[in-house]
Amino acid sequence: MLKRPLVPATALLWGLQFAFLSPALALILVSLYGATPAEVGWVLAVYNAGGFVAALVIPAWADRRHRYLPVLVVCAVLTVALAVALALATSLAVAALALVVLGGPAGVGMSMLYAHLRHSGASPRVIVNTRALISFAWVAGPPIATAVIGWFGNRAILLVVAAVGVLTTVLAVVLMRRSRDPDNEPDAGGPSAADVSVAPMSRPRVAVVVVAFVLAQATNAAAVAVMTLFVTEHLGLPVIWAGLALGLAAGLEIPALLVMGRLSARFSSLGLLVTGFLAAVVYYAGMILVPGPIALLALQVPNAWFFAAVAGVGITLFQDLIPRPGLATGLYTNTRRVGSILAGPVIAMASSPLGYPGVFATCAGMALVAVVATWGAGRTRPVADDTASDPAQLA
Repeated sequence: MLKRPLVPATALLWGLQFAFLSPALALILVSLYGATPAEVGWVLAVYNAGGFVAALVIPAWADRRHRYLPVLVVCAVLTVALAVALALATSLAVAALALVVLGGPAGVGMSMLYAHLRHSGASPRVIVNTRALISFAWVAGPPIATAVIGWFGNRAILLVVAAVGVLTTVLAVVLMRRSRDPDNEPDAGGPSAADVSVAPMSRPRVAVVVVAFVLAQATNAAAVAVMTLFVTEHLGLPVIWAGLALGLAAGLEIPALLVMGRLSARFSSLGLLVTGFLAAVVYYAGMILVPGPIALLALQVPNAWFFAAVAGVGITLFQDLIPRPGLATGLYTNTRRVGSILAGPVIAMASSPLGYPGVFATCAGMALVAVVATWGAGRTRPVADDTASDPAQLA
């Protein structure tokens, strides 16, 4: 836990503002600016490309100055500006420009909070628990967003995002001003990160871990994308079962993250990550053979453990491997973006010959590769400083 509620409150609000905006963004583009499905696709692609670049450039800049909270404040202000710009935009081109110029940099804010925690000496448990708050925001955010849109219209959710952004900005400013006071620094909550950190790795081994993460993120994105079609067309169940399965996995992720946080005080991030990837193999293999709704729901337990490992332990692992916390978190964030891009071809190629179970079979194979790659990368002796992972070479 933290000695002060500023960090968890900031994390929760930061998660809420994007949990409100992201699920509603495609609807906003269509309803407010008349975007076609193709136009929605390219706008979101450009938006994500801008976020990809921002997640590398801005954290690298913050690392050089060891100043993360001022960047967090700027990101919070940009979130407010983005919501206002989208509410006032009169054309799709203006909205797209706002998403790239304002939304891309704004999305780096959470990475800056994680980087601040690492830089100020927070333990992996604190970082994982902070990630659990983001997961809670994503469980609560989308239903609230859809309710606001249904009751008050599409522009109303932008006003809600702006209001939450203002609160986030205020908390970020207060956090920045108090960060010099030792009493307001994060409490390690257990052994320091160094006590259970991963042994230094060579750059090729770090690259192997990054590739393993991309594969894991791709399997998650592909599985979520086909879940509804798998449930309705392959299992022949009502669509509500897909929603129940995804909702159960999201709900179980929070206690899984809390358990991961406790275990991180005794076990290395790399070891916990391997258990998560193994759980993914179990989940995807089980989905190939799942006979009905009860088994479908039961399989969400290993699914939740898998994503808790990727979402929570993954951040601490990247920060262990790469000594620049901003760049480490930004690189971790971009594995999700690259994985989402890779998920499209996985679905297209796997579902054609084998149907939707083929997607899960392919995901099981990819997860197994991630297990072997991560385990193999961890079986290394500490390397000398001149051959250790250099984040500048990974940017």
